[in-house]
Amino acid sequence: MRIGSDYFEVHHLSDGTEVRLRLLRASDRGKIAAGFRRLSPESRYRRFFSPMPRLSERMLRQLTQTDDWDHLAIIAEPVAGDGAAALGVARYVRLRGTPDTAESSVAVIDEMQRKGLGRLLCTTLIEAARERGIHRFRFSILAENEAGKLLLHSLDEHATARIEDGLRVYELDLPEPSLEALFAAPIYRLFKLVAEGVQAVFGSSQFRSARRDVGPSPAARVPLLPDRDR
Repeated sequence: MRIGSDYFEVHHLSDGTEVRLRLLRASDRGKIAAGFRRLSPESRYRRFFSPMPRLSERMLRQLTQTDDWDHLAIIAEPVAGDGAAALGVARYVRLRGTPDTAESSVAVIDEMQRKGLGRLLCTTLIEAARERGIHRFRFSILAENEAGKLLLHSLDEHATARIEDGLRVYELDLPEPSLEALFAAPIYRLFKLVAEGVQAVFGSSQFRSARRDVGPSPAARVPLLPDRDR
């Protein structure tokens, strides 16, 4: 397994910034909180579908209690300079009862967007998921979200949805672990389109307690990809 407990890689982004990717640990709680504080109100809304003013202690525990199998997260941090805040995080959570399917999300702080970090996190997350027997990611959109429905169907004309808790729930297959297969896959085009501006469209049922933390809004769910990276 390439992306195991001791995994780390250093990459250069499009502006020359060096970033280190590794698996998230419980000790990164402070970095997650600091990264959240560096998100703009707009990015927070895109991330949580709610004007999330803060991360509660309960939410921080949920975000950092990973097991590297059913719940895995990849953190990006700077190689040089201030390493107190996460620059970005990609994660998946395997669905109970459907072990080959997981929900996923990716977030990148505002000043690191449009530099290739979102794409890097996404491709690494897909590789880690495939290594652990996950073959598809699930995406949820509000039932009235026609724009999200049209986008998904434009990427995969055979995509079908079921209604669950008032949401349309879609699943897209993960590509084989090769760059050629990845970049040709509908799921990569989805990541790329959302990263380029088709944002605040998708939601996820993972971490449902966030809804209780921020209020009664039915849209307060962890969404997919607020990153604007190109």
